Amino acid sequence: MKEERSTLKRRIREGRLRREDVLRRLAELAFGQPNDCVRLALEELPDLKGLDLSLLSEVRRSEKGAVEVRLVDRLKALEQLAQLAEGDGSDLESFLKALQGGEDGT
Repeated sequence: MKEERSTLKRRIREGRLRREDVLRRLAELAFGQPNDCVRLALEELPDLKGLDLSLLSEVRRSEKGAVEVRLVDRLKALEQLAQLAEGDGSDLESFLKALQGGEDGT
């Protein structure tokens, strides 16, 4: 999983993001396990390097010690995934081209 993420980050930096990358990432968000996010909230000093916090949206800790953890909206990720699976992908293709600097590759 870490290798896939580093590959995805590299493709984004290089402007070579693919449709499959977006679909895979949406699926990870829609179906991923929040275990490490919960561990972050509950453990005193968690090892951040070993935690998968990709589902984490926000963490708040009050002065009284209460912890609030917000995760990404899995339903929205699932809806986007379903929409991309149903459609022809032209909207996604336009988005990917815009990320890569337009159709001429600049």
